[in-house]
Amino acid sequence: MNDESVTALGVDPCEGLGLVDTGTGWIPPSIPAYCEETYWWAYLHPRSVWLFEREWVVNLILWGNMQRLTDAVLDELAEPLSAPVLQVACVYGDFSRRLAQHTRQLGRRLHLVDVAPIQLENARRKLAGQEVIFHHQDSTCLQFAGGTFERTVVFFLLHEQPAEARRESIAEALRVTRRGGKAVFVDYHQPHRTNPLRYFMHPVLKTLEPFAHDLWQRDLVQWLPPGIAPDRIHSQLYAGGLYQKVVVDC
Repeated sequence: MNDESVTALGVDPCEGLGLVDTGTGWIPPSIPAYCEETYWWAYLHPRSVWLFEREWVVNLILWGNMQRLTDAVLDELAEPLSAPVLQVACVYGDFSRRLAQHTRQLGRRLHLVDVAPIQLENARRKLAGQEVIFHHQDSTCLQFAGGTFERTVVFFLLHEQPAEARRESIAEALRVTRRGGKAVFVDYHQPHRTNPLRYFMHPVLKTLEPFAHDLWQRDLVQWLPPGIAPDRIHSQLYAGGLYQKVVVDC
């Protein structure tokens, strides 16, 4: 196997997890330059983990919508699963614990990917005992075979990526989701004109999260690869249009 976290923690063979065979010379991914330059303060510094790893802080950042948005993801895991679930990128707060517990109730395990070792270390600590399998991988080039997962969840990652990385992450999430499964994306969206947060969040995102405005100018659906039939795409807005959920039937 070419994933150090899987090798260390083990894989449940009954889940049929597939990893791309790249030989024994697997090299851990480096942290992307855009992450080091733009988001070091949020994800790479130890003090940022200490500050943001609190459910109430995440809920505050999301204007009280953390539970609602988490529930929106869990709604897409409502039936027994025939394969494991993948979460692409760590999330501060209680999201991963709830997703892991929900996945286990459906008879499967959660696999969690992140490119930053500090985020994986933090996730291991807070998810101890949840039977989560961790992978040190880059969302733009996942080391899983196609169709490995029943559900793939991307929760507030895409707004933090430049355009090309965003497209690659979406394509990879769809690739590793099996036929009959779902890829679930939740992220920012341009609020309705009547939503006062539209005028507050614009300068905040421009200052702190410069790539997020891409999702204001173009709905997440417009970032999907071409050729996906419209009836396989389902979208829903939350909080006056500030957030969006897009589900692709694979």
